[in-house]
Amino acid sequence: MSNDLNRRENSTPNNPVFNAWLRKILEKVQSQEIPVEQAMQELSILPYEELGFAQIDHHRSLRSGLPEVVFGRGKTCEQIITIASSLISHSDRLLITQTTNEVYQSLCEVISDAVYHPLARAITVNRCPNRISKPGIIVISAGTADIPVAEEAVITAELMGNRVEKIYDIGVAGLHRLLDKLPRLRTAKVLVVVAGMEGALPGVIGGLVPVPVIAVPTSTGYGASFNGLAPLLTMLNSCAPGVAVVNIDNGFGAGYLAGLINNAGKEAVDGEKC
Repeated sequence: MSNDLNRRENSTPNNPVFNAWLRKILEKVQSQEIPVEQAMQELSILPYEELGFAQIDHHRSLRSGLPEVVFGRGKTCEQIITIASSLISHSDRLLITQTTNEVYQSLCEVISDAVYHPLARAITVNRCPNRISKPGIIVISAGTADIPVAEEAVITAELMGNRVEKIYDIGVAGLHRLLDKLPRLRTAKVLVVVAGMEGALPGVIGGLVPVPVIAVPTSTGYGASFNGLAPLLTMLNSCAPGVAVVNIDNGFGAGYLAGLINNAGKEAVDGEKC
């Protein structure tokens, strides 16, 4: 019996957003605000919506803390609008990456509070702007040309409830610029370092700070950088400890990972509170 109980306890989802959602339903039953039958219906809702060309995961935020994100490149404008409309009808946040101003103009006709971020090439909706944000993330770019990828990381982490600092254009060609910012970098809980060309900056920073470094190779560079392959290999081969690498131009992945690291151990449930 005790083994069965331990198994049940260990299987309880250790996700504050999911637990808050479940608690809210149970409290409504306890206060007789809703009948048991309605609670059972809410608990048994399918975790995705079938749209034919897409299956929308409405329970993503309950599992991971952020609603499903739309990768815009390769999708038609109509597909993006349909997916976005479905997602925002179940959540207070929306993120569309790798998209265009033309898509944004069409989306605004349906979702009037959408915001376009031209540098990041992303669209966001945040209907909980007073959500508590936690400091601890600094996003760094080696060069000005790397800023679009860095901005995608910034927007992602901010939408997850983080306060993000930005330090741009401190690549290794002018190492004194980096050393001047070193005291600030050492105050962070996690760093996102975005670099193209040879991609040396994350390894250099990794050897100077006591916190995790998330390295992001970009496709910025001349021919021998092979559209980001050269910096990717440099970052993967870094001898500095504590450096992890995401895919080429994947600012979203870096911002998401930084957000998870920075929010680890948070007791407050920011995801559903305004």
